[in-house]
Amino acid sequence: MLNIGWFSTGRGPGSQGLLRFVQDRLARGLLDARIQFVFSNREPGEAEGSDQFFELTGKYGLPLITLSSYKFRRAMGGRFADHRDEYDVRVMELLGGFQPDICVLAGYMLIVGGDMCRQYPLLNLHPALPDGPTGTWQEVVWRLIETNATQTGAMIHLATEEVDRGPLISYCTAPLTGSEFDVHRQALEQRSLDQVKEEEGEEFALFQLIRQTEYQKEPYLLFETLRAVAEGRLSIRDGEVFTGTHSGGPGISTFQGICLDPQIKQAMASEQIGSGS
Repeated sequence: MLNIGWFSTGRGPGSQGLLRFVQDRLARGLLDARIQFVFSNREPGEAEGSDQFFELTGKYGLPLITLSSYKFRRAMGGRFADHRDEYDVRVMELLGGFQPDICVLAGYMLIVGGDMCRQYPLLNLHPALPDGPTGTWQEVVWRLIETNATQTGAMIHLATEEVDRGPLISYCTAPLTGSEFDVHRQALEQRSLDQVKEEEGEEFALFQLIRQTEYQKEPYLLFETLRAVAEGRLSIRDGEVFTGTHSGGPGISTFQGICLDPQIKQAMASEQIGSGS
């Protein structure tokens, strides 16, 4: 059985959705794995979004460990970045009783330091293609609009001290073409992007369409990546990604990642059939 550690700030619906998506499928026996613990850098009572996330964690009966990064920074003084390593050491102490095979950063809003990256194989979900924009998902979407991109996607990479640029593990693609996209792009012919940002912001129809196109595939990408690890098609050892043999074998080191489009397409089609759509 694959033991999974789950790291999330739990800020909003996206974090809840990812946990719900994976846990519900684990409960249905779709993968021989379990979430061994959930860690959050917020504590109960700090924010409504994270409190809802904690309620969901409790509903599933998952062990919850928290350490407020906000309170930690206040206690230490200065910038949090100056005390990131100390915070991570404290987190690892709190998680000392667990031995996860793999960990997931699912809406975890802190940059993870080098010691923690070496302690755990951390899968980080980034809402862009391997050669796509870095930054938050909002920054990614605006960059896709600015460059008139015809394709987006999502990737999972191994978290390292280099933000959003660790060894690639897996990815999926999503086209940004078709009449619906063309109609919304026409709105940029009369206005500059700066005007759109000022007048509509993230409510801009093209912004919402691009986000939803990519977002609907994120949970499937995460689950199919966990499946690949659980089945031995992928393994992570000493900060490297291997493919080709079951864990324990020599394997082949790869930094190219695997495209999971076929597996995601099949999974999405199966669920549509199962729901009677």
